[in-house]
Amino acid sequence: MHFTKMHGLGNDYLYVYGEVPANVSELSIRLSDRHFGVGSDGMIFIAPAKSAAADFTMRIFNADGSEAMMCGNGIRCVGKYVYDRGLTDKTTIDIDTLSGIKHLVLQMQDDKACGATVSMGHVVVGDELTIRVGPHDEDPALACMSVNVGNPHAVFFVPDAEAVPLTTLGPRIEHHTSFPGGVNAEFVQVLSPRELRMRVWERGSGVTLACGTGACASTAAAVSKGLCPADEPVTVRLDGGELQITVQANGEVLMTGPATTVYEGEVAP
Repeated sequence: MHFTKMHGLGNDYLYVYGEVPANVSELSIRLSDRHFGVGSDGMIFIAPAKSAAADFTMRIFNADGSEAMMCGNGIRCVGKYVYDRGLTDKTTIDIDTLSGIKHLVLQMQDDKACGATVSMGHVVVGDELTIRVGPHDEDPALACMSVNVGNPHAVFFVPDAEAVPLTTLGPRIEHHTSFPGGVNAEFVQVLSPRELRMRVWERGSGVTLACGTGACASTAAAVSKGLCPADEPVTVRLDGGELQITVQANGEVLMTGPATTVYEGEVAP
């Protein structure tokens, strides 16, 4: 099986053009392992769209074998993959995902795609929740915003994102009873009205260097609380780099960021 390793701000996946195999969960677990496999946050399979409404489809499988609905960093790499390999000559591409069709406008450099602006659809910011993540009644309760970007997020505003114990809090929040299907957890520090610092625990993958949908969710939550403006780009600083997120007044969100190819290889399927 031929694969291409790509990343968006260090959020890395193994990209395969073709149909999803029957053993995809086992395959994603095995190949994502950073010691005994190739090493990645999961696998993304690309195929031609089955209807005229989109150009291609993408399916995303996390490092634990579960299927994700959407990946903001991953979809930018899908755009680069199909253009750089001559699978399309279009620089505006529609990708069908489990959370709907997303529209990409590719950024170009030296006749190669180097990134994209993605219309992520309408983000829904829900009510603020207070959850207790420790096993004891005396453990502190944490407030978060529930946000849906085609996948679920819990956004926590914190005074210092660097001080958050991601590996401790992350799995407890992901599997908290308030989120029956699991959730992505973002810890966000407001640096200024147009700059956020975000760290993330991704559902099914754990700590990752970046999360595109998480950056969208965090910015949307900040806009809803009046911490950031609508209709203006906000820089979200992640462990792997920066994304530009614009939350429009109608709830539509635009995400702009890079896409990078690392290497290609072959493995036994």
